[in-house]
Amino acid sequence: MTKNKLAHSFSITIPATVFQDKMTQKLAEIQKEAKIQGFRPGQAPLSLIKSKYESAVKGEVLDALVQEYVDKTFKENDVRPALRPKIELKQFEDGKDIELTVDMEALPKVVPTDIKTLELTKMSAEAGEEEINEALKKLADSKKTTELLDEKRATKTGDVVVIDFTGSIDGAEFKGGSGKDYYLNLGSNTFIPGFEDQLVGHEIGETVDVNVTFPDTYHAKDLAGKKALFKVVLKELRRFKTPEIDDAFAKLFGAESADKLKEMIKTELNREYGRIARMHAKRALLDKLAETHDFEVPAGMVDLEFDSIWRQFEEAKKNGALDEDEKNKSEDALKKEYRDIAERRVRLGLLLAEIANQNKVSLTQEDLTAAVMAEARRYPGQEKTVFEYYQKNPRALDALRAPLFEEKVVDFILDTAKVADQKVSVKDLYAYDPDKK
Repeated sequence: MTKNKLAHSFSITIPATVFQDKMTQKLAEIQKEAKIQGFRPGQAPLSLIKSKYESAVKGEVLDALVQEYVDKTFKENDVRPALRPKIELKQFEDGKDIELTVDMEALPKVVPTDIKTLELTKMSAEAGEEEINEALKKLADSKKTTELLDEKRATKTGDVVVIDFTGSIDGAEFKGGSGKDYYLNLGSNTFIPGFEDQLVGHEIGETVDVNVTFPDTYHAKDLAGKKALFKVVLKELRRFKTPEIDDAFAKLFGAESADKLKEMIKTELNREYGRIARMHAKRALLDKLAETHDFEVPAGMVDLEFDSIWRQFEEAKKNGALDEDEKNKSEDALKKEYRDIAERRVRLGLLLAEIANQNKVSLTQEDLTAAVMAEARRYPGQEKTVFEYYQKNPRALDALRAPLFEEKVVDFILDTAKVADQKVSVKDLYAYDPDKK
């Protein structure tokens, strides 16, 4: 046996006599059940059974013995494989001992700190009148309508105009370039840059030529970067009308009165603030665990985690969704940064697993059911379909287990550690950035 940190290589010998005994035992089991023409069930001679079934049985017996001896070797050497071991059969001939080699990476011995001694700070914020009124305003804006303005004047930013439009490129109309009775809020920047500005200062009834250039990054590749002319007919001038926040308005959201609606909003805001505070506390906890634990992690596990991160990076790059920070770094610098992240994730994952093991923290069926229900609530009206999806797709359910398990262990640690409450403003809660301490 040779060792190199967490990498291990074992040479294993399975005596020929052991293999032969297992073969004889297996063939004897088959003999008891075999139905062969000319013999009563279970009465066919062993020599006939051997000639008929030996080839088929060899592989099954070999696999079982290899697994038995590999498991025994790991147990004797007090190692647990981090990933599937690489097993290579060196010798397998009739009458000779079976020889094989096993290369593997072992899980490290993880010794967590006493989590009762961990000292952390958890923020807390509470919704006040300002936050509640802001939320009420957003609700009112979500229910706003428009009303016709019966006055003759030029359009201005902030108006809502009802328009018909037809777009063309080099004199030819293009697909998706026309519309009728479209409500456009001037200044909303929902149309191509420059389109809305050219409709300001005109009167209803006019036909306006709007000349624009599609952005180079426009989603329709056949239009990107091209110049277009839109013939726009101004048909109506309207303005937004925001509903009054009263008892009738509250009933639109299932509340008995405006006061009850405020209570509902306060409860919901505080729940959201609690979620954010818990997220910050989790980050602080993981940072502290990372700072106080330094043990070697299996390179194979780090490679798998890094590959996953890098695939996400390449997908984001392909879709033009990279952060400015990522755009300004070389590929080599990014790979080093992401490998460090991968190593941190693996180390923390192993540490959390050991904390869970020592404290008997595990997922229950109720935990999984609750997670599936939470997932289903994200798709109103399709809850049954979501439930059936997870019932029929064990892999999808497994994908929920890892993050769910992590959250349960984190909650256990936060409940056990010395956590001090730090009251902050809502603004400070949202502005907190642990990377800019």
